[in-house]
Amino acid sequence: MLAILILAAGQSSRMRGADKLLEEVDGQPLLQKITSHALDTCAHVYVALQRADGRRAAVLPHGVQVIAVPQASEGMGVTIATSIVQLPEAASALMIVPADMPELSAEDLVAMKSAHEAAPDQILHAMSGDTPGHPVVFPRRCFDALKTLSTDQGAREVIKSESNNLGRVALPIGHAITDLDTPEDWAAWRARQNQN
Repeated sequence: MLAILILAAGQSSRMRGADKLLEEVDGQPLLQKITSHALDTCAHVYVALQRADGRRAAVLPHGVQVIAVPQASEGMGVTIATSIVQLPEAASALMIVPADMPELSAEDLVAMKSAHEAAPDQILHAMSGDTPGHPVVFPRRCFDALKTLSTDQGAREVIKSESNNLGRVALPIGHAITDLDTPEDWAAWRARQNQN
């Protein structure tokens, strides 16, 4: 059973009071959009939040399971480690999806899922051209290593240690690497969208 973990416990600290995960994309808050895409891909969707209530939790669609990570400010690695231990025993793999990526589509997540089904023992890294990005799919044998994460480097060391068993999934240019952290990032991205 593939599970999807959406990382949504960050502080939006560079947004100067706004919440990047509640910015509107395609007519809905970004977090709602990403989570809906995940539900379209997989029945087992988990969302890591610093609090199980609040504005972010309020926009989540029915069917997702919230994992509260009160210590999320310690880094993405802590969020992943805390979340991993709450997955069901039936989870045979985990797709990790940062919530701040507005160009990820349902088709992208399905492509990752299909690649996993074809190569269930590999770590699968989404690619934008030659640049690795997100999502990343980890088979269950990586879960113990993910449980030990404690820094803000996410799962990079786990991926590095598995370099001989790493698959790559090409997504449309930009989809795997576009994340927006500041009001200026959002303004520039929206300007580019309006030109297309």
